[in-house]
Formats: sequence, structure tokens, C-alpha cells
Amino acid sequence: MKKAVVLLSGGLDSATVLAIAKSQGYECYCLSLDYHQRHVAELQAAERVAHALSAKAHKIVQLDLSMFGGSALTADIAVPKEGVEENAIPITYVPARNTIFLSLCLGLAEARGARDLWIGVNALDYSGYPDCRPDFIRAFEGMANLATKAGVEGDHFSVHTPLLHMSKADIATQAARLGLDAGMSWSCYDPTPDNKACGRCDSCRLRAKGFADAGLPD
Repeated sequence: MKKAVVLLSGGLDSATVLAIAKSQGYECYCLSLDYHQRHVAELQAAERVAHALSAKAHKIVQLDLSMFGGSALTADIAVPKEGVEENAIPITYVPARNTIFLSLCLGLAEARGARDLWIGVNALDYSGYPDCRPDFIRAFEGMANLATKAGVEGDHFSVHTPLLHMSKADIATQAARLGLDAGMSWSCYDPTPDNKACGRCDSCRLRAKGFADAGLPD
């Protein structure tokens, strides 16, 4: 069985990516990051998803990005609730997050003998983050094969992005097709005090629109 490392945030996208990787016969090692984000709900969701989809292993790495700040997800900055400015990178962008996270996935993959990394980035219905673009993924894959013993020896790594060109409606449909219980996942950036999705942040809005456009209940 082929081995894969799946970056699992606990959101709908990463849960769907894990389901896709499993459906393609991969033995999946999931990696989640406790980077001192605003809440732990997504980590709890990641644990639910990893268990439900029978991941081979699930590791949660502690990494305090709040020491750097610079984002509404890691610092005392309000999460926008009235939409984000078009063609601008929103304040919920975490500096270099996917670069950092994929680097950790790469380390785990090389240690486990896996050469396939899976990540749920999306370049259509997303918030404008620069580390969700195809150019970034191609650049990281090239770097991975320059910076590792396996890559230098010709045992190359691949970064899989099956959701890259999907709409949120496509993703919701794919999740349903694979039998994934989307209710296990978590998307909200800024939960209410009673630990419910706020329904107003950009992530909540994109998710709700995706399910509505797909004609599916969330």
C-alpha cells in the first residue's frame, strides 16, 4: 500500500482530501498543527475525521505561531465579519503558514518512507491567500526534491492538490459522493462563546455558499 502524509486541519477541504486519498488506496499519515490558533475546535474536528476515516496515524504538532502574530488567527486582531476586500490578502492570512506546515509534512513523509503529500488548498473559492496558488505548490514540490535525501537520490516527492480547481460546491459534492460526514469538519475562524460557528466570517460564508450551491444540507 502506498503511503501518504495528509495535512489535516479539520476543515471540510482537508477532510475531503483525506477521503480522496483513502479512496485511491493510500495508507494515510495525518498531520495537524496546534499553532495557538484562536480555538481548538478544528483540532477536535481533525481527530474526529482521522478516526472516522481510519487514518494509519494522526499526529498533532505543537507550534506556537502566536509568538510571531501578524494574523487575526494568531493575535488579538478582530476577524472580519462583513466580508473581505476584493483582490486583497485578508488579515486572517497567517504568515507563511502553508510553507511551514508543508515543510513539517515533508519531514514526516521522508521519515515514514512516504513520497506523496496531500493538502486541501483551493485556488477558486478561497480567501485570497498566496500560499493556496498553483505556483506555490509547484515551487514547494521543486524545493522538496532539492532539499531532501530522498529527492536528491531520485526518490521524488509529489504534492497532491485534488481540490485546487474545484469550487466549494464541487468540494461539498465530492465529500458527499465519498460518503464523508461533513458535519465532523469545522470551518469557522471565530466561534461563538458557546462553541458554535459564527456564520459570518469569510470561511463560514464560503462554506455555506458551497453547500447551498450544491443543493446539499450542511
